[in-house]
Amino acid sequence: MIEVLSPGPLSTVQDLGRPGLAALGVGVSGAADRRSLRLANRLAGNPEGAAAIELTLGGLRVRFARDVRVALAGAPCEVVAGVRRRLLAMDTAERVASGEELRVGSPSAGVRTYLAVAGGIAVEPVLGSRSTDTLAGLGPARLARGDVLPIGSAAGGGPPAAGAELAGAFDVVAGGEPSLRITPGPRADWFADEVRARLAATPWTVTPRSDRVGVRLEGPALERAVEGELPPEGMVEGALQVPPDGRPVLFLADHPVTGGYPVIAIVVADDIPLAAQARPGTRLRFVNRR
Repeated sequence: MIEVLSPGPLSTVQDLGRPGLAALGVGVSGAADRRSLRLANRLAGNPEGAAAIELTLGGLRVRFARDVRVALAGAPCEVVAGVRRRLLAMDTAERVASGEELRVGSPSAGVRTYLAVAGGIAVEPVLGSRSTDTLAGLGPARLARGDVLPIGSAAGGGPPAAGAELAGAFDVVAGGEPSLRITPGPRADWFADEVRARLAATPWTVTPRSDRVGVRLEGPALERAVEGELPPEGMVEGALQVPPDGRPVLFLADHPVTGGYPVIAIVVADDIPLAAQARPGTRLRFVNRR
């Protein structure tokens, strides 16, 4: 069992989500940075889709009721265990003894860190997933002080060898201006050629109003060439939706299933972790995929 002593700003249980249920009005949800979730699980000896804890801006404190193997990946944090504050490494498997407290500090870069435990977090699944959907309210509640989380039975396996598999694992939160590749959206024709060009030519700033639903961006307004309103249309992760104020919203894991504003472009799936790890104030660029 895992006892939550402090959840930090926001900690939730996440796996790879609920794919295939959009026709029923159920979004995928799941880890915002699936690349880091998969890595943490591999290191802990779990299947890639096992449930883990997603920390937003660190701050988590937990205590384990038995000896466990853990692994953390994603936004790098100082992690210590036990009364002697033994320093644990990111991107590697570590042992934590029964009764020891594990503390995760604030990340030095990025937003989201993933704590995987051998055996996975064994909360009850909802519609086939243990993920917390913060928009729909599905799955387990956000972690709170005093929560107790069950751990599943470790299935063996063990962590992968370091090397090429880990190379670039943290590129998603590297410094500079991340570039996200885009393809034309289903309503790209609602915007003039010069406006679509402006999307790719302009640096966009991540605002503090960003969350697991989407990354809200600040920059020059993207004016529509077509007036009127759209009926609700299906939305996908990575969609760049343009509301009436002209500032795009990049949808992440907990995005709505439908929306009524035009989608000018779609961020390719492999680049979504870049957006998921972009903290407020980060400048992003969009690059037309060739």
